[in-house]
Amino acid sequence: VWDLASNELAVLKGHQDSVRSAVFSPDGQQILTSDDNTVRMWDLTGNELAVLKGHQDNVKSAVFSPDGQQILTTSNDNTARVWDLAGNELAVLKGHQDRVTSAVFSPDGQQILTASKDNTVRVWDLAGNELEVLKGHQDDVIRAVFSPDGQQILTASKDKTARVWPVQDLNRLLARGCNWLQGYLTHNIEARDDDRAICNIPPRTPK
Repeated sequence: VWDLASNELAVLKGHQDSVRSAVFSPDGQQILTSDDNTVRMWDLTGNELAVLKGHQDNVKSAVFSPDGQQILTTSNDNTARVWDLAGNELAVLKGHQDRVTSAVFSPDGQQILTASKDNTVRVWDLAGNELEVLKGHQDDVIRAVFSPDGQQILTASKDKTARVWPVQDLNRLLARGCNWLQGYLTHNIEARDDDRAICNIPPRTPK
């Protein structure tokens, strides 16, 4: 950490490999760093606050949610993950068939956007449920971001194009997700009743 006069304020030591990503929290009071299969959170003086362990390959990026209360990470293990500030894993976003190259929260913090070397972009809720897959690029998707109002998605790819996509209405996405999951939520004993309630499916009656 440096001041604007190039004076070194803190050295953040702890990673066992090169550090590829470092970001401040929205309030500027914390720092995230990543690469060696872990993410580490620090205060501004270089004290390590938490270590996020769970990825099975190099962690490529880590960002805070807009409210600073959650952390989103991407990895070469084909997943993105959501964590709390104590380093507890809240959700694993599984679905990509190759490395996840970028992940961001929506401006309101309610959705997640991931891009991948599998040529797709995916939209997720905070629980890790896949809401939509954007297909069209013919090569690795390097980055995907939401527009400031959260109504559009912009993607960039090795196929020499950038593309703009509409963000589907959340109610339509929820309806689609519930349609996909109806059989699971209705018949699987491991499905939670609060998940059933989201899709207006009654609780499972114990036999």
